[in-house]
Amino acid sequence: MKIPILMYHQIDEPPQRGTALRGLIVAPSSFAWQMRMLRLMGYRGLSMRDLEPYLRGEQQGRVVGITFDDGYQNNLIQALPALQANGFTATCYGVSSMVGGTNAWDAGKVAQKPLMTQQDWRTWHAAGMDVGSHTQTHANLKELPNEEARQQIVQSKTELEQLLGAEVRHFCYPYGWFQTQHEEMVRAAGYVTATSTRRGRVQAGDNPYALNRIMVARATHPLQFFMKVATAYEDKRA
Repeated sequence: MKIPILMYHQIDEPPQRGTALRGLIVAPSSFAWQMRMLRLMGYRGLSMRDLEPYLRGEQQGRVVGITFDDGYQNNLIQALPALQANGFTATCYGVSSMVGGTNAWDAGKVAQKPLMTQQDWRTWHAAGMDVGSHTQTHANLKELPNEEARQQIVQSKTELEQLLGAEVRHFCYPYGWFQTQHEEMVRAAGYVTATSTRRGRVQAGDNPYALNRIMVARATHPLQFFMKVATAYEDKRA
């Protein structure tokens, strides 16, 4: 059975037209509608932690993974209530050295937005949500020497685990870019999955360190959302 893993970034009121990367900001009302529709369609929205047995083929069911990249504070403020209202869990991938800061990796290109603080991350985790790693600095691993890439992967896990007092089992490649050696680094660091930005749904038996996802953007139309989740629409664009 095919499993869609949804990819979000910010859940907030979109800025004015012409703003860079405006498409990555989904309105809270749209997100709430999408979560409600998933539930009405019979899907269970799951974090990567809760999706693990489905990816291993140990369980089957009508499930969808829900992930957020970067760790924006608006994920906690705007997305968490909608997740809880539908009985869903989700994974938020944090940039460990930027906790309590802003999206500095985008400086000069897009508006700076607050990232979750230490207490925010603990609140997210205490609410039953999952925390994953997105490296220490949102680094493009393909541009780094291997040892620096390994450091980004290993240290981000360590730092987030120290913050939470809990294991961090899931990784997300910044910008979606990675090579075969990075898959091995992630595995050796102790993660059990890694997600990319490659399009398409996944299924049990897929490489757990190169998982496809489905982008949900500001302009994703309700019918398109249904097609992305329930049909081969994204698989054909992989």
